[in-house]
Amino acid sequence: MRFVIARFPFDLTKAGVLESMKGVKPEPITGDSVVIGRRSYPVKQVGAVITRQDRRDFTAAEVVRALTALGFTCRPLETVPAPADGLTPLQKASAMLGAPSGV
Repeated sequence: MRFVIARFPFDLTKAGVLESMKGVKPEPITGDSVVIGRRSYPVKQVGAVITRQDRRDFTAAEVVRALTALGFTCRPLETVPAPADGLTPLQKASAMLGAPSGV
């Protein structure tokens, strides 16, 4: 299928993406991710490999759109919900210890 990524047309296939990513070690995921085989890769890493472009030249949304159309599973960054009481673990610990005495 033909996709436009960073204003350049690319003819991508699912088999071609699988072949390109073979042997590539996944980087830590800090944003959107895509499942290729049994591994999860950052979308920008996959985009850089399949297009041979700098990661600053394209958006994650362009790559997600192309990979989803090819049948890959893309996932947004999973965020951790804020605590119900609004305090971080450090703030809770500080509150439990109390204020320093003699100051």
